[in-house]
Amino acid sequence: MNSKKQSHWRVLWVLPPIIVGLMVLLWSVSNKRPPTKVPRGEPTQTVRVITATKLDFTPTAQGYGPVQPAKVWAAVSQVSGRIVESHPQLQDGEFIPQGAVLVRIDPVDYELALAQSNAELAELAVQEENYKASLNIEKRNLILSQNKLQRKRKLVEQNTSSQSQVDEAEQGMLAKSMAVQNLKNTLALIPTKKQVLQAKSDRAKRDLANTVIHAPFNMRVTHMKIEEQQYVTKGQTLFAGDGVDRVEIKAQVSLSSLRRLFIGHPDIKGVDITLAKKLPTMAGIRPVVRLDLGNHIAQWEAEFVRLSDDVDTETRTIGVVVAVEKPFDKIKPGYRPPLTKGMFLQVVLHGRVQPQRLLVPRSAVRGGVLLVVDEQQRLQRRNVDVLFNQGTVSVIGSGLKSGEQVVVSDLVPAVDGMLLLPKVDSDLTDDVQAAAGGLL
Repeated sequence: MNSKKQSHWRVLWVLPPIIVGLMVLLWSVSNKRPPTKVPRGEPTQTVRVITATKLDFTPTAQGYGPVQPAKVWAAVSQVSGRIVESHPQLQDGEFIPQGAVLVRIDPVDYELALAQSNAELAELAVQEENYKASLNIEKRNLILSQNKLQRKRKLVEQNTSSQSQVDEAEQGMLAKSMAVQNLKNTLALIPTKKQVLQAKSDRAKRDLANTVIHAPFNMRVTHMKIEEQQYVTKGQTLFAGDGVDRVEIKAQVSLSSLRRLFIGHPDIKGVDITLAKKLPTMAGIRPVVRLDLGNHIAQWEAEFVRLSDDVDTETRTIGVVVAVEKPFDKIKPGYRPPLTKGMFLQVVLHGRVQPQRLLVPRSAVRGGVLLVVDEQQRLQRRNVDVLFNQGTVSVIGSGLKSGEQVVVSDLVPAVDGMLLLPKVDSDLTDDVQAAAGGLL
């Protein structure tokens, strides 16, 4: 009985809190303020922009190619014989100055040949003098014979001599005439014989001179194939030498890159073909050679030499040959290594400065269209003419004015007339200014 009374009172104690909670809930709902109505406005899109500015622009073109010596020489033996002397530094990779004696071939046989030729020339000179003296004697004998014949003929006319004596005198005169003629013929052949012997002597002198091989220029020895005391034959290649005073780099450069170096130069329109080699000079091309050393870029000033005579059919590039003078004089340990054959380098061609070009980031041009912020801060799609692209920038020919703001953000969707909030991208502006100076 008592347990039933206790459970009844427990139910009565739970009801008051529930009733109080319901009253608080009803009070809060009745006093809640309605939501404030906010007037709807036009949405605004924040975008990054740069200001189009006219800058002095340096066009560039670049390519890559290997280093090759400007002069390459092969030492080919022009005589046969045993090598009796060689330069102490005649080894692959060694440097030898111009004029140094590289190899001596045994000259004894050629000295004998020269002495023999000179002796034959001296003998011929003596023979010539003897023939001349003999000719003078025979001429005098001929005169005496002719006089004798005349006397005999007069005696026959006077009937004091016989005709047989006249015939004998005439035969003697004819014999003397033949002797004189033979000597004249012999002397006439002397100049020809002298030329033959002189040519033989000259050849002996040349062969003797060819027994000594000198360095034709400052060179580095390569492809060594001989040893001292070795017998070499005429026409045998002994070794090779690369010139060290000048190296060339043949870089393959795209035709589109070369094109922009010549744009905007009316003074080279219609150049005659005979002046074609002067085109790079007229366009003000200044080559620079670069080598990536990891954390450092080594650089050399170069000279434009020539264009190759053909275009690579696969890459559509043309070879541009530049040269670096005295590369070993320009070595800086740790910063600029020697330009060695086979080294692969970057060649950058700087053209003449093109004044007042409008530049924009290349990524901002989409299908020949730029997104521009107009005076009312609204988006305007603008068709532009791109003269050419270089690296990360595009050069605009028409369709854009200096001072206009160009959108560089990826704006999706890009609707004409949409309201924009432009923010200038100073970092990208600095990049465009750096690209104008030809910095890659």
